[in-house]
Amino acid sequence: MNTSAESRTILVTGGAGFIGANFVLEWIEQVGTRVVNLDKLTYAGNLANLDSLRGDARHVFVQGDIGDPVRVAQLLGDYRPWAVVNFAAESHVDRSILGAGEFIETNVLGTFRLLEAVRHHWQALPETERGGFRFLHVSTDEVYGSLGPSEPAFTEQHNYRPNSPYSASKAGSDHLVRAWHHTWGLPVLTTNCSNNYGPYQFPEKLIPLMILSAMQGKPLPVYGDGQNVRDWLFVTDHCAAIRTVLDRGVPGEVYNIGGNCERANLEVVRAICRTLDELLPDSPYRPHERLITFVQDRPGHDRRYAIDSSRIKRELGWEPTVTFEEGLRQTIRWYLEHEQWVSGVQSGEYRKWIAANYAQRAA
Repeated sequence: MNTSAESRTILVTGGAGFIGANFVLEWIEQVGTRVVNLDKLTYAGNLANLDSLRGDARHVFVQGDIGDPVRVAQLLGDYRPWAVVNFAAESHVDRSILGAGEFIETNVLGTFRLLEAVRHHWQALPETERGGFRFLHVSTDEVYGSLGPSEPAFTEQHNYRPNSPYSASKAGSDHLVRAWHHTWGLPVLTTNCSNNYGPYQFPEKLIPLMILSAMQGKPLPVYGDGQNVRDWLFVTDHCAAIRTVLDRGVPGEVYNIGGNCERANLEVVRAICRTLDELLPDSPYRPHERLITFVQDRPGHDRRYAIDSSRIKRELGWEPTVTFEEGLRQTIRWYLEHEQWVSGVQSGEYRKWIAANYAQRAA
């Protein structure tokens, strides 16, 4: 098989968002073959995430929607990628509670239209190319529902029990991906990951929200009693796992990707505060922990997520390499050192979201 950069092209959807952009940057650095990057550039898609690739012929950016079958078909025909990696999704639970429509449109209908475009393309490929084609769908541990304090972590055999509009929409997309494999044989792979954190994350999510708010001396809003538990996965570890699944995963199978790092939200926020106290010794807001403010919980807040990623370790040889303490310090340093990026994302959409989600929550 021709192994030139162009013949080994991949199509990445949602590649200007947080995880997608990190994946594109890592792919160019680690693999070096061409990436066609399709992103709608909603509020969470940010071309500044990809500034380091300006002028790099290995990165082709196209603004567009996975729900546009004509555009997707054109890209598949023009670039003939051997793989499609689907990150494109609405992904914030709180936003799904305030308005579920966009989540259904992108995560369910968008995935359906993308799958159909990919299926028609794949079916038209020469037989010699069809066997090596892959469609990798990036999903979440939230589709499995909520765990009690002592329940075992989610495995790939765990029943789907989504509890939010977001997780329900992702569960729907997962089921579509599975059906397209079992009905037509489309060579799909699905990954279900735990909570990601790291550089380039839009600050509506817990860790960047708390970092930036603490830096600016703003209240640190912690939902409920702060004891909701999540498994935390550094984004570059996640990117390495996806590359591993794409390379060695078995079509039709599901792989859970976790960080082996369960932490209560309040514990995470306190760790951020302690690290900022150390890194910003002259901050007038030290100790930053005094900024913590407990606010009204969100409806239906899942109590605990935990991922059992033993299968991907056992079968494919991947496991996380970045500890939570290392990853958190790297993340905080990144936000401290990228003031221009932070200023760019804390614009109208960010301020509007903060007002909509937090202004009405009584302390």
